[in-house]
Amino acid sequence: MTLSTLIDAAGSAGAGALARTLLTQGSYFAAAVFFILGLKSLTKPDSARRGMQQAAAGMLLAIVGTLIVNEIVEYQWIIAGLAVGSLIGYPLGTKVPMTAVPQQIAVSHMFGALAASLVGIAEYLHRTAPDATGVAGVIPRFEMGALGFEVLFGSLTVTGSFMAFGKLQEFIPGRPLTYPGQNAVNIAALAGTAGLLVYLVFDPSAAWAFWTMSALSFAIGISLVLPIGGADMPVVVSLLNSYAGLAAAATGFAIGNTVLIIAGALEGAGGFILSIIMSKAMNRSFGNVIFGAFGTPPESSARSTAGLSVKSISAEDAAIQLGYASKVIVIPGYGMAVAQAQHTVRELAELIEKKGGEVKYAIHPVAGRMPGHMNVLLAESNVPYDKLFDMDEINDEFATADVALVIGANDVVNPAAKHDKGSPIYGMPILNADVAKSIIVLKRGMAAGFAGIENELFYDPKTSMLFGDAKTSLTKLVAEVKQL
Repeated sequence: MTLSTLIDAAGSAGAGALARTLLTQGSYFAAAVFFILGLKSLTKPDSARRGMQQAAAGMLLAIVGTLIVNEIVEYQWIIAGLAVGSLIGYPLGTKVPMTAVPQQIAVSHMFGALAASLVGIAEYLHRTAPDATGVAGVIPRFEMGALGFEVLFGSLTVTGSFMAFGKLQEFIPGRPLTYPGQNAVNIAALAGTAGLLVYLVFDPSAAWAFWTMSALSFAIGISLVLPIGGADMPVVVSLLNSYAGLAAAATGFAIGNTVLIIAGALEGAGGFILSIIMSKAMNRSFGNVIFGAFGTPPESSARSTAGLSVKSISAEDAAIQLGYASKVIVIPGYGMAVAQAQHTVRELAELIEKKGGEVKYAIHPVAGRMPGHMNVLLAESNVPYDKLFDMDEINDEFATADVALVIGANDVVNPAAKHDKGSPIYGMPILNADVAKSIIVLKRGMAAGFAGIENELFYDPKTSMLFGDAKTSLTKLVAEVKQL
């Protein structure tokens, strides 16, 4: 006996249908409230965990509400989908290492967008199928517009997310893959796809236009992301998040599902706003994000580090500086994530604080490979939320810091962004590590960052380089500080 049958048993068939409708809409309303509360809670680190729990509760309510809608006549495939999805989702949520979270998010966007695209395609086939008399169905123009928009954005998000996953996982080259006139081709393809969507609105029966638009959308997702360099993946991930949300909202309009409209609108708007914030943090125009080819490595910088030398330091000497410092500002970067050194960072900070020093963490908006990557890692290692500071909050404090400890960060602390007009990162807001009294950089070697240029900070007379794997170096520092 299905859930629907149980509800119907409480009264007549008509009363059961009404009860299911009321329960569904009530669940959708409660889910929307939880989604909004979850987003609000995510704006502060100390309430972020609660925000995720609220959002999860909202999704559970949305699923329950959908399971009792009147249109469902069989539950076999739904139950199978829930079982398979749970079997896949649980290990993804619990076993994937924190360093692979950006890839996981890209894959999640891909599957979400694929679901939206398949729903749109299935709905189109169902609505235009001939009836018993052989007459094809007609889709109202507004619904055709929503359905086409859903397939368009869903399809390009599927392939775009897969390209982003490939670049993050590095089985696709992280460098921009470009060819002459690429932007012109992309713009023409977008215009052509939009034109096909408009045509479909006026003639929903034009199956050739629907399938051509779908195929072009899949191709556009590839062509938009391939010319974008690995350094710009945080912006790409947030933009694809917006696209997936738009596709979900359009799905809601196409099939008349309220919770999809609300959730999709929230995701689409949130991802779009985040993309703008990330673009600003990277000194990128939003047009560059949309049309790609903005991650091209520079041929050279206007300034050269030729003739300059770096100063290396031993773990013992670095520990002395840190152990007797009154104020230390830690700057985490992707190198910390790769080495999975966040727990050792916290341990070192606790030792410094026990010796009377103050430790703060400076977080750049685009440090790592996804928005909030460093916040997530440090929160996972139980670093107190009140010690995490955004760039605007912490930059004025570097001048009073005894030590700026840079762990695997590169471009986000490069002083060239302030003064070198020939640098590709000129104008990008950075963390002011260069004005600290001394700088200690933990890095494997002298390789350039994602922007493809050398970092002037490494050659600063105040900078000392502690070479090696971040976790190994930090472990040595912890041992040395304990002995002070």
